[in-house]
Amino acid sequence: MTTIKMISILFVVASMSISCAGQTNKDKNTSVKMADDVQVYYFHFTRRCATCKAVESETKKAVEELYGDKVAFVSYNIEEEKGGQKARGLGVSTQTLLIVSGKTKINITKEGFMNARSKPEKLKQIIKSKIDPLID
Repeated sequence: MTTIKMISILFVVASMSISCAGQTNKDKNTSVKMADDVQVYYFHFTRRCATCKAVESETKKAVEELYGDKVAFVSYNIEEEKGGQKARGLGVSTQTLLIVSGKTKINITKEGFMNARSKPEKLKQIIKSKIDPLID
C-alpha cells in the first residue's frame, strides 16, 4: 500500500512540474524588433500555480535589486488582449521568461521554473549573467 501511495504522489508532482515547465519555448536566442534598452518579460496565463507566481515575483525582485530603473520588468497575461499582442510580437505562445535587448532575445523560462521556488539566489545569478553582457 505504501508503494502505491508513493508512486501516486510522484506521479502528481511530476505532472505538475511538466504542466508548467514543459510549456517553455525551446528557442534560446532569436531576433526581435530593435530596442534601446534591456527588458525582462514574463508571460503567463490567468490560472497559475505557485511556481508560476514565484517565477514572476522572484524575477521582478532580482531585476529591481540588481538594476533598479536600468532594466524594466514587465509581466503580461497572454489571455488578455494587451498581453496576447505583446506575446505574438515576440513570438511567444505560452508561459515564457524572456530577456530582450535590441535584436537579442534570451529565453530563461526553464531556469526560472527550475529555481524560482527552491533556489531564488541561483535564478538571480542566472539573470545577472544574462543581462550584464547586454548593458556593458
